[in-house]
Amino acid sequence: MKKKSLVFLGSKPIGYHCLHYLIQQKERLGLELAGLITNDNTRFSNELSLTRLALEHGIPVYQSLDELPEADFFYSVQYHEILKVHHIQKAKKVALNLHMAPLPEYRGCNQFSFAIVDNKKEFGTTIHQMDAGIDHGDIVFERRFDIPENCWVDDLYELTLNNSIDLFIESIHDILDGNYSLTPQKNLVHERGTSLHFRKEIEVLKQIDFNWNSDLISRHIRATYMPGFEPPYAMIGKQKIYFKKEWQ
Repeated sequence: MKKKSLVFLGSKPIGYHCLHYLIQQKERLGLELAGLITNDNTRFSNELSLTRLALEHGIPVYQSLDELPEADFFYSVQYHEILKVHHIQKAKKVALNLHMAPLPEYRGCNQFSFAIVDNKKEFGTTIHQMDAGIDHGDIVFERRFDIPENCWVDDLYELTLNNSIDLFIESIHDILDGNYSLTPQKNLVHERGTSLHFRKEIEVLKQIDFNWNSDLISRHIRATYMPGFEPPYAMIGKQKIYFKKEWQ
């Protein structure tokens, strides 16, 4: 039986874990890994380098979207560029994206932070078909879970990471076999709501106003204090006063 070909687009720890799983299971899945494109982030250790992982297993590494070959499947996991229509059309069966947030509620960036600021009680992770929009295509698989009380953004990230890896593993066989249905996001907007956020918006969320009530201040601090990034802050005169999480 002819193997199914798949091009993987990804970065960050979740991209590494998903690609590693595909490499481990490629024979069982009847899969040929036809290429990788990544923007390996130097914030993560070399142990999580997708480029190194691909080269160790003979997977071609491409430098730009225009170099990508045709394949049965394109699968994006935290890849940073938006594919254009002519890129997506190179996927002969389907091009998919794993978005670490519930859809259509949270499209775009900083979804964990906005969910905490919005005082949401539930979050999720979604596999959807790619189109020319940002996190816009039809939903293929999803998983939802409760947000713990007084959750911090790094905790919500880890919770979503683990659920996303589980969803990826649970659904990959059905995806390769075409055993799924498509749910247009527009059919869910009335029930779930929708938003689209951009990377630069996090800077606004970090600015604390002492005129807010204590609950809103707490939510903004919990939503934007992420180790390795500039902490949330308040302005006193022209000076930034930073907030930090006290570890217990």
